[in-house]
Amino acid sequence: MADQNVPPRRPRDDRGWDGRPHPAADGYRDTYPPTPCSYDAPAQRPVDPRTPPYAHAGHPAPRGPQWVGPDGFARQPAVPSAGAGLPNLDDDEPGRGVGRRRALAAFGGTAAVVAGGAALAMTPQIRGLFGDDVVAGDATGTTVTDGTPARPGGQQPSTVRTYTEQNESYMGSRAGEALKKNNPAGGRTFSGPAAAAAETKVTVRTVLAKDPVLHLARRATFGATPQVVADIRERGIDGWLRWQLDPEKIAPTKAELKLAELPTLKLSTAQLREQRDQLNERGAQPEKEMVDATIARQIWSNRQLFEVMVDFWNDFLHVAADFDGGEVYRASFDRDVVRAHALGSYPEMLLAANRHPALLLYLNQNDSRADAVNENLARENLELYSVGVDGGYTEKDVRQAALLQTGRGVNDGRYVFRPERHYVGKVKILGFTHANNSKDPKKAEAAIDAYLTYIALHPSTAKYVAQSLATRFVSDTPPKSLVDRLARTYTTNKGMIKPLLMTLFSSSEFWAAVGQKVRRPMEYLVATYRALGVAPDASPKHDNGDNKRTPYARGLRQIHDKMRELGQYPMGQPTPDGYPDVYVAWTSAGTMVNGWNEAGDLAAGNRTTFTYTRPEKLVPRPPATAGAYVDALALRLVGQKLSARERSLILGVAGVSAGTKVDATFNGAVTAVARAILASPQHHLR
Repeated sequence: MADQNVPPRRPRDDRGWDGRPHPAADGYRDTYPPTPCSYDAPAQRPVDPRTPPYAHAGHPAPRGPQWVGPDGFARQPAVPSAGAGLPNLDDDEPGRGVGRRRALAAFGGTAAVVAGGAALAMTPQIRGLFGDDVVAGDATGTTVTDGTPARPGGQQPSTVRTYTEQNESYMGSRAGEALKKNNPAGGRTFSGPAAAAAETKVTVRTVLAKDPVLHLARRATFGATPQVVADIRERGIDGWLRWQLDPEKIAPTKAELKLAELPTLKLSTAQLREQRDQLNERGAQPEKEMVDATIARQIWSNRQLFEVMVDFWNDFLHVAADFDGGEVYRASFDRDVVRAHALGSYPEMLLAANRHPALLLYLNQNDSRADAVNENLARENLELYSVGVDGGYTEKDVRQAALLQTGRGVNDGRYVFRPERHYVGKVKILGFTHANNSKDPKKAEAAIDAYLTYIALHPSTAKYVAQSLATRFVSDTPPKSLVDRLARTYTTNKGMIKPLLMTLFSSSEFWAAVGQKVRRPMEYLVATYRALGVAPDASPKHDNGDNKRTPYARGLRQIHDKMRELGQYPMGQPTPDGYPDVYVAWTSAGTMVNGWNEAGDLAAGNRTTFTYTRPEKLVPRPPATAGAYVDALALRLVGQKLSARERSLILGVAGVSAGTKVDATFNGAVTAVARAILASPQHHLR
């Protein structure tokens, strides 16, 4: 079983919380119960032993009902109503020149085909809308002690698996090939970001405005807003980035201060363990409140680049929020591991993670001992958290790393080292050699930390981090020239993150890649809240009744639940590979329509737990004709005018012509028009 990386279900070292049989304090019933980590979940069907537990048929596992695979839809989510007075996108009215659904799909769906809007042909789905042995004494011997015929010990994992790296596994599709053709090639590093922006010419095909300020605002935040754009123009590109790279000096926003209204967020791990029964009785869910807080920061924090990097590392060094134990330990992992090092040092982050109860329980390290080795943490430290599946390690390296790391675990809610469980004997892992000849905690811990530091600074790790970072900030198929430069910076600066980001933002490849990323579902929803200027205070018409939770806490949970419907939410991937960061992993017509309808709800102000700018007030002095009004509203929501074709489609949604006289409410259609703009490629792309 250990060789398949799926050990039998373990007895809990720390008692888990009860299930959620009762509605939470605000009356909402948890319709999305925590998904157990795949390591603890029983197999649902036979799995090829060559395939990781979180992948099959050459593709990472689907994340929910929104998934559309190579053969079409798996299951379709129900699309909720967009609110009173606002027709659902599936309702085309007779007599209209252009139906809402057809018009929106015609330009909204195309954003999710080829980044940059280069191709205006839709996908078929969018068109459809219309047993362990132990080595004693010396683990470096030649005897094969693990493996199966399909995955023999000593063989490199990438040669016996059906994929190499998660994002690349998606990019091998036809859509991935189309994206590669529209990617800028080559490049250089300039003296600074502003110089790189000024000297770089954007040559790729894209519907986005080739304004470097807008490009930076889209990529380094969770969504450009008029205030962010104004800040960049006022401070300058270099000054704004320096400001963002020093988040401790950025004052918290009102929304961040209001996080005090989430009662479990301020509790320590010890307090969460001590109070678990009382919190259970009240329906409090600490792992969900941590996600709620993350969503709030993504929408309203001024520390936007920091939050983007927190999200990046939560996918790279991933521990699921809903794992068995996450209710006690995951908030601490977010605070003490990811956020503490998000702009610091990755080697230090990896060391901290490997001493944290959340990771040790999530990957079953607490069960591993010299006479019964569990390989999960050792494997993922290599495959996902450092060198990558093509980093050069073998199954024998995994085995020896697992032996070396024995002894680490959790007791009474805290990290402990148990000398009696630690394997003693020489190890050799991917070029790292250590005598590992003592059970003394200080010496044994030093050996483990030396190994973790070694793999964190390995050349393959430098390349893997560089590839992942370039995929997040530049394109789904980042140029090799940039990846190589970032890897050199990583190595030269011993894994420090700020120099890595400065190299990235000082590279022509970053500034040339306008429109080469498509927002994932979570990013789309957060960007929509930001674009509409939603405020964290309750609407005057909100009635909280006798609910014990504040409107703010309830509103954040509503966003959280909507993200679960869309298939992506912070720290939501149940398996340790994190969410894929490429467009073709998220091609789903159902999710897209669900997002559009949610945008309509927000524009209409239907979520009364927050305060909204009324749609007729989004443009202070709206023009008197429909065409000019669409231009002004597009500038407000997406930072640029739409093309003539797109504007025509928007007008078709409202059933008017460009010269039609309109009032501030767009003759009653302003909400539908705003929703249509938020369905455009200009809002889907980042």
